[in-house]
Amino acid sequence: MDFHSAGINDTAQKLKTDIKNGLKKSEALKRLNEHGENRLSEKKKTNIVLRFLSQFKDFMVITLIIAAAISFFTAYIEGEGSYIDPIIILAIVILNAVIGVVQESKAEHAIDRLRQMSAPEATVVRDLQVQKIPAAQVVVGDILLLGAGDCVAADARLVESVELKTNESALTGEALPVEKNSAVLLSEDTPLAERCNTVYATSTVLSGHAKAVVTHTGMDTQIGRIADMIGSEKSPLTPLQLRLEKIGRALGLGAVAICAVIFILGVLRRDGLLSSFMLSVSLAVAAIPEGLPAVVTVVLSTGVSKMAKNKAIIRRLTAVEALGSATYICSDKTGTLTQNKMTVSRLCSPYSEIDADSDEGKNLLKTAALCCNATVDSGEPTETAIVYAASQQKALVKDAVRLREEPFSSEKKMMTVEVEFDGRRFEIVKGAPEKVFALCRFPGNAYVLNNRLADEGLRVLAVATREGGELFELVGLIAIEDPERREAARAVALCKQAGITPVMITGDNPRTAVAIAARLGIAEKSDSAVTGAKLDSMSDKELCETVKTKRVFARVSPEHKVRIVKALRANGEVTAMTGDGVNDAPALKAADIGCAMGKGGTEVAKGAADIVLADDNFATIVKAVREGRGIYDNIKKVIHFLLSSNIGEIILVFFAGLMHLPSPLLPIQLLWINLVTDSLPAMALGVEKADSDIMTRPPVDPKKGLFTKNGWLDIALEGVFIGVLALLGFVLGRAFWGLDAGRAVCFCTMSICELVHALNSRSKHSLFSIGLLSNKRMNIAFAVCMLLQVGVVMIPQVAAVFGVVTLSFVQWSLVAVLGFALLAAVEISKRVKY
Repeated sequence: MDFHSAGINDTAQKLKTDIKNGLKKSEALKRLNEHGENRLSEKKKTNIVLRFLSQFKDFMVITLIIAAAISFFTAYIEGEGSYIDPIIILAIVILNAVIGVVQESKAEHAIDRLRQMSAPEATVVRDLQVQKIPAAQVVVGDILLLGAGDCVAADARLVESVELKTNESALTGEALPVEKNSAVLLSEDTPLAERCNTVYATSTVLSGHAKAVVTHTGMDTQIGRIADMIGSEKSPLTPLQLRLEKIGRALGLGAVAICAVIFILGVLRRDGLLSSFMLSVSLAVAAIPEGLPAVVTVVLSTGVSKMAKNKAIIRRLTAVEALGSATYICSDKTGTLTQNKMTVSRLCSPYSEIDADSDEGKNLLKTAALCCNATVDSGEPTETAIVYAASQQKALVKDAVRLREEPFSSEKKMMTVEVEFDGRRFEIVKGAPEKVFALCRFPGNAYVLNNRLADEGLRVLAVATREGGELFELVGLIAIEDPERREAARAVALCKQAGITPVMITGDNPRTAVAIAARLGIAEKSDSAVTGAKLDSMSDKELCETVKTKRVFARVSPEHKVRIVKALRANGEVTAMTGDGVNDAPALKAADIGCAMGKGGTEVAKGAADIVLADDNFATIVKAVREGRGIYDNIKKVIHFLLSSNIGEIILVFFAGLMHLPSPLLPIQLLWINLVTDSLPAMALGVEKADSDIMTRPPVDPKKGLFTKNGWLDIALEGVFIGVLALLGFVLGRAFWGLDAGRAVCFCTMSICELVHALNSRSKHSLFSIGLLSNKRMNIAFAVCMLLQVGVVMIPQVAAVFGVVTLSFVQWSLVAVLGFALLAAVEISKRVKY
C-alpha cells in the first residue's frame, strides 16, 4: 500500500495501531517475532572455497588447465623435461581466480555499509509511554517521535509535524532540505522526492519535530529495496572480457584441431607415436597464449597505479579498460556535477539585478541574514548560504535584538521576525516570492525578475521589511543554487570531443536539472527532462528509444536509474555511471563502469562502484577515460603480438610436416619461445605511450570485435611471414650445416623474429616516426631477451639442455638477416597503408 496517498486514520486502521497510545508491548513483540528485526537482511554467504572454485568455469581457464596438465604429462614422459611451463600456467589461473573472488565481495561490502547507516536507536510510544529502543526492534505500527538531529529508523507516515525538515539527499538526490507536512494527502503516482507526508529510513531530521506511524521496516523500506537491488545486480562483463572470452574459445578449439593435424602428420612422417604426440601437444600448448591473462593483469595493474596518481582509485581491475570503451557517461547531478553546497548566486532589487558588493546588495544580504537562524558554519543550508554571503560582504549585524519570531511553515511558506537595531524597530519577512509579494506595497519589476531566475533553475527567496505601516516594502530577491563544479563544463566538452555522450540522471527538480544541464553543455535550453512518472508509463522498448535522444532525467528513483542504465546497455552502449548517494548505488553496480565520489560520496556508493574519484572531481573521469583508452589500445597490441607470434610457430611446424621435413623445433624450444621470448616484450607493449589523438577519436564500437577484418588479416599474414622466415632458416641451416645446426638457426630465427615483431607491434605508424627507442621498458626487454637467447645457444651446458649446437658468425649473420627482414617488411606495409 502507498501510505503517502492514504489519510492518517486510514493508515492507522490499516496498520492496526493506536496513534495516541502506540502499540502494546505484547503486540510489538508479536510483530517482531512474525516479521523479524528492522534491519537489512544478510543473505547466506557462499563458502569461500566454493566461490574460488566457481572462477574456473570460463572456457579459456579450462583450456589453460588442460594445457597445464598435458604440459606436465609431457614433461614427465620426457624425464628431463621442464615443469616451468605448467607451473606458470597454473599460477596465472590461480591469480585470476583470486581476483575474481575479491571482485564478488564488493556487493556484500556495499550492503554492509548500508547497514551501518541505520539509526542505532529510536524513540517510540508504546502503552502510552515514551521510550527509547534499539532501532532493530522497531516494528510496523510503532509510533515514532522525531526531533532535530534524529536519524529516522524506518519508513513512516507522518501523523503530526511542526516545521519539520529532513535531509534525504543521499536517498533521493534532492540537494535542498525537504519540508514535511503531515496534513497533505498525495496522489499515488507522486515521486519519492515529493512525498512530503512521509519520512524514510536513514534520512536525518534537520529541524522541527514530528510524530509518525511506521509503515515499512527492514528490507521493505526504500533503503531496503536499494540493498536488494545492489545484492541482485551483477557487474556486467567488460567489452574486453567479452572479446577475450570469444578469442579464448576459438583458441581452445583451434589448439585441439592443431594437435590432431600435427599428430597425424607426424605419424604419416613416421616420427613415431610418442614423438608425434609430444610435438603436437607442445605446439597446441604453444598455440594458446597462456601468458596473455598474466600480461593483461600486469597491464591493467600498471594502469591502476597511473590512475591512482590522477585521483582515480580502481576497485575492479577490468574497469580500467572498460572506461576507455565508454560511449555514455550517466551522471548524478547533486554532488557530482554540482558542489552539493547551497550558495547565493544572484541578487535583485525590486527593479533589476544588483551586485553583492553594492550598497543595495549589502543591505539585502544584511536584512535577509537578520531573518535567519543559521550561522556561517551550521544550520539549514539555504539560511547558511545567506549568512555566509552576508559575512563575505561584511554585512552581518551582531548587535540586533530579535523581539519576535514566526517560524517558517509549509502553509505560510515564509518566516517573519521583529528586530530592534540601531534605534529602529521593524519586521522582516523572508520566503516564497509569491507569498511575500502579496504583502508588499509595490513589488516593481520583481515578478519578471523572479520568473527569469526560476526559469534558470534557481531557488528564489523574497525579502521585505515593514516599519510601522500595514504593507511591507520589498527589499529584493535572493537566488540560491547548488552551483556546478568549475571544471565540470570543461569535462563535459572533452567527453563530447571524445565521442562520449554525457547524460544527467537526478532525483532533483526537472526545471533545475535542465537549467544546470544546459549551462554545462549536456543539454540545450529548449530540451525537456524525462521525469520518473513518465518513465513509469514507458515499456522497456519505449525507454530504449527514449534514451537515444534524451539527455536529462529528473525526479527519478533508484529503480529508474537502473532501468535507464540497462536501456542504454540494451542499445549496445558501454555505460559509465557516476554518483555519490545511496540512491546511486544500484545503478553504479548495474553499469559497465560505476564511478563513485570519494570525498562527498556515501560509503554505500563507494562500495558498489568500480572506480572511486578521490577528489570528487567529474573532470577526473575524463583523465581516467584517456588512460583507459590507452590501456585498451595496449592490450590490443599485446594480443596482436602474441597471436601473430603463435601463428608463426604453428605455420613453421605445419609446413615442415607438409614438406616431410624433420621437426624444426623440439618441444622444449617451443616452450622457451612461448614463455620467455614472448613474455617480457608483451609486458613492455602494455606500457606503450598513448597516441596523441586518443581523445579526439570516437570510442571503440562495442558491437564490433577486438580486431577488424583487416586487423585479423594483418595478424595472419605477419604470423605466416614469421613462420616462413623461421622455416627458411631451418631449411638453409640443415642444408649447409646439418640437422642440429638447422634447428639452432631456426630456434634463434623464430626467437629474434618475435622480438623484432614486438617492436613492430608498438604502433600502426612507422617505428621511426614514434621513436625507435622511445619505450624504455621495451628497450630493456629486447636486450634481456636477446642476451638470454644468445646464452641458451652459446653456453654449451645450457645448449645441451635445449638440444642445440653453438652457432658460428656466419650462422648468426643468417639469423640476423632473417630476423630483421620482418622489420623491413612490416615497415613497408605500414608506409603503404598509413
